Amino acid sequence: MSFRSRFIGDKKFYMLVLSIALPMMIQNGITQLVNLLDNIMVGQVGTLQMSGVAIANQLIFVFNLAIFGGISGAGIFGAQFYGSGDYEGLRHAFRYKLYIGAFALISCGSLFLLFSEEMLMLFLHDTNGTSAADIAATLGYAQEYLYLMMIGLVPYTLAQCYASTLRESGKAIMPMVAGLVAVCTNLVLNYVLIFGNWGAPRLGVNGAAIATVISRFVELAIITCWTHLRSVTAKLFRGVYRTMRIPRALTRQITLKGAPLMLNELLWSLGMTTLMQCYSLRGLDVVAAMNISQTLFNLFSISFGALGSSIGIIVGNQLGAGDMEKARDYDTKLIFFSTASTFVMGTLLAVCSPYFPLLYNTTAEVRQLATQLLLVVALAMPIHGLTHATYFTLRSGGKTLITFAFDSGFVWSIAIPTAFVLSRFTTMPIVPLYLVIQLVDIIKCVLGVYLVNRGDWMQNIISDEAQLPEQSAVES
Repeated sequence: MSFRSRFIGDKKFYMLVLSIALPMMIQNGITQLVNLLDNIMVGQVGTLQMSGVAIANQLIFVFNLAIFGGISGAGIFGAQFYGSGDYEGLRHAFRYKLYIGAFALISCGSLFLLFSEEMLMLFLHDTNGTSAADIAATLGYAQEYLYLMMIGLVPYTLAQCYASTLRESGKAIMPMVAGLVAVCTNLVLNYVLIFGNWGAPRLGVNGAAIATVISRFVELAIITCWTHLRSVTAKLFRGVYRTMRIPRALTRQITLKGAPLMLNELLWSLGMTTLMQCYSLRGLDVVAAMNISQTLFNLFSISFGALGSSIGIIVGNQLGAGDMEKARDYDTKLIFFSTASTFVMGTLLAVCSPYFPLLYNTTAEVRQLATQLLLVVALAMPIHGLTHATYFTLRSGGKTLITFAFDSGFVWSIAIPTAFVLSRFTTMPIVPLYLVIQLVDIIKCVLGVYLVNRGDWMQNIISDEAQLPEQSAVES
């Protein structure tokens, strides 16, 4: 088989990929762009405010990833149910997502309310001349922002349940539109509430949080109204709230497949937060610089992020339809396409790295450090792209235990111990320390390629054990 036939698809293939990935890229791109502008606006208020928001967002990040992991298990089944034409199964998967979302809201909300100060203080250290007054002020900003943001967790969770189910059924346009309206709302309200424009009070950090919360409700309103009022999608969701009962056998199967995914995303996000805590031992300047670099990296990583999600949907649909040969062929081409895109985006990120930090009202030291960190993540972007694509491949066939070991297992067994030792028992500066942690993922790349080539992930998980007893026929 030639290189082109194995790794490069035809026009029809890329039209299929882009029909799913492009709306996600646009939505995520504009979302990340608005997050970037939001970050810059908060950065204009001051370094301490920016650091406080960045630390609070570490906790929000854990919640967001917990939601993503929680609904991903049901999402595997949803994609395969839709691929096989079983719409009742798709609705059961949606109901399961609602239960998981409620559990995550109650659990994380309680932790944030009861232990916010203790968790936030893990990132605040009296090092490199940081004063006690600066630490206290940063903690105050972080707590105010976190408490307001908690209000928006409810609409965010419901919107993710709807958006993910629509994408699994090949309808990615409306989640994109709802997301675009939401981020535009967020951007306008940021301008008004952070700086007190158009006669509004100047709320600073609190204004940024209020704007985000309002935008979450706007997104939820658009996506639910469109889903239930439009005939094409209303058919998929018909009677979804008539009962909240899920067949016991299916609940068991989704839980067995989904629990490792939810635990994986939770542990992975906690792992990223733990890594950030290790980096924060180098001082508040590092927290501020990491916030700047991560914000721009998130914008430039939308290509491999959307393509990874597309792998889960496209390959999952083929597995659900029982076409294993096409699933493998599509997957090989998608992994190549996703990884190749990261070389382009990494180069563009490196070019932008000296200029982007100049947009922040912070010190020259923080700007210089942010530039250096951006060059590190630009260098490592192809590594992240390949591991992301292989992760979604393994997940598409329901190999959740393997993905758990591959993803969060690697972080906690390799990356975190390395960062822990280097940050606490050496005087290594933050830039080489950060580079080492990025490069250890090369091991993960090799492992991911091996697991994908082995082919054990190719399975139809709804053919036997997940078949619904009361309705296995295809709906019209």
